[in-house]
Amino acid sequence: MTLSIPRGLDLTKAPAPLLVLLHGLGETGDERMGAYAWLERYGLATAYARLCRPPVLRTSKRLDFTDEHLRAVNEELTRAPFRGFVIACPYTPNVNKAANPKAALDGYARWIAEVVVPRARREAHVATDVARTALDGCSLGGYVALEVFSRRPDAFGAIGVVQTAIGEHRAAGYADRLASILTAHGARGVHVETSTADPFRAANVALSAELTKRKVPHDAIVLPGPHDQPWLREVGTLEMLRWHDRRFRSSSPPNP
Repeated sequence: MTLSIPRGLDLTKAPAPLLVLLHGLGETGDERMGAYAWLERYGLATAYARLCRPPVLRTSKRLDFTDEHLRAVNEELTRAPFRGFVIACPYTPNVNKAANPKAALDGYARWIAEVVVPRARREAHVATDVARTALDGCSLGGYVALEVFSRRPDAFGAIGVVQTAIGEHRAAGYADRLASILTAHGARGVHVETSTADPFRAANVALSAELTKRKVPHDAIVLPGPHDQPWLREVGTLEMLRWHDRRFRSSSPPNP
């Protein structure tokens, strides 16, 4: 895994929140490529820097970032500047190719909760409470994130998915699992992010609708654009980071 500890974080005063990010299918064939996918391919570092130094500007001519959306983002950053957090990016295997996918997911969830998160806490001054530990993933990583969270809800205070690669027919089942987790373990943040030309848009929208039916509090957003890495670099990763920063802010203890 890679562990990103942003220079601007003042870890001497208080531990930072921790976000664990899972990557997509394209990088599952190589562990190094997977661990660096968010940093080298999905725009994690540039999106983080843009949020730290507003105003956020458009970097692409595709208009994945509309004028109205840009204004809204910058107005919010003026009111509540981006605080930031530590980010762990572990390699994500293609569990669907495993001889026993369920066992592979069981083992991967155990590794995330019992190795990745504790290692991040040892290497960086990050929070040890569940409320300030979150999990997210893109495409295949979104599907795996849902499975990991379902198995280890004790380890994370929030679950997010970006263009999660699930079938529409599975939305109700995941909504049931999330609803049961919140009933058993208490409030958890839930975020669903997709785009207009995402081939998994219908499934993501259905997941949000099924969560609403079950009265599961969550945030959902459909942005312009396709399912590709330029979209992530322009707006998808940035919006995902903004959501987690807002939630971490709301769950942080008051300053002494």
